[in-house]
Amino acid sequence: MASWTHSKEKLNNVTEFVFWGLSQNPEVEEACFVVFSFFYVVILLGNFLIMLAVCHGNLFKMPMYFFLNFLSFVDICYSSVTAPKMIADILAQNKTISYEGCMLQLFGVHFFGCTEIFILTVMAYDRYVAICKPLHYLTIMDRETCNKLLLGTWLGGFVHSIIQVALVVQLPFCGPNEIDHYFCDVHPVLKLACTDTYLVGVVVTANSGTIALGSFIILLISYTVILVSLRKQSAEGRRKALSTCGAHIAVVIIFFGPCTFMYMRPDTTFSEDKMVAVFYTIITPMLNPLIYTLRNAEVKNRMKKLWSRKVFWEVNSK
Repeated sequence: MASWTHSKEKLNNVTEFVFWGLSQNPEVEEACFVVFSFFYVVILLGNFLIMLAVCHGNLFKMPMYFFLNFLSFVDICYSSVTAPKMIADILAQNKTISYEGCMLQLFGVHFFGCTEIFILTVMAYDRYVAICKPLHYLTIMDRETCNKLLLGTWLGGFVHSIIQVALVVQLPFCGPNEIDHYFCDVHPVLKLACTDTYLVGVVVTANSGTIALGSFIILLISYTVILVSLRKQSAEGRRKALSTCGAHIAVVIIFFGPCTFMYMRPDTTFSEDKMVAVFYTIITPMLNPLIYTLRNAEVKNRMKKLWSRKVFWEVNSK
């Protein structure tokens, strides 16, 4: 038993991993640095402005904006797990990350990613109740229910990510230590394990794939029911509902399409994985503020008021 433990510890001699990044072409990397730096700034500013508009205008008292506020917060956290490291690595000669840092990044990606999936699902349920059961909306979606649903999204994301990390941590790594990706994700890391990872890969696919595909199907059914029920609404009611639901559906397609491609398959990796991952780690958190702001009159009005007060304060301070 002692010799087996000693041999396993000897196999775990990888203390850091090396990323290949998005590209090995210097010119492409320079372009990526400019583009993704801009994207990350938009993510931070856009989502922060939504949070500011919701909180400053007391919109969080309404369930839809209550969840939108936390979606923006999760988007900031989610992109921050991968984007700063990726941007810094573009300029670095050696794109390394410690073993512990890799596990933390893997945990963060799945924790915030899964939490976002559940928040989007809860937002779809909120729209279903608002449109299909308007007379009972405030009773069903009271503050206590909203808090419980929000707590459920965080707990669900935590349990999911703990499972993912626990599956990887118990594997031995003895080299090579080069990851063909720009962040630590389960499939690329599993390729480096010095043991058979077939069973682990099956569990990972069942766990992540079920959450991604299951939530996607639930969302499609929810929005289908909502769109069918709109036939009974007035023209103005249909316009408002379609405007709100259209934004949600756009986010769902952009986010869940790449997620389903990445996790609803066996333990394999493709060269396209890095570009697909960009969609759900960077593009979606960047587009969420734009989509919800442009398609939501209430948020736009609150932002205009914030801007007007800022301009008024600057004029009076001179």
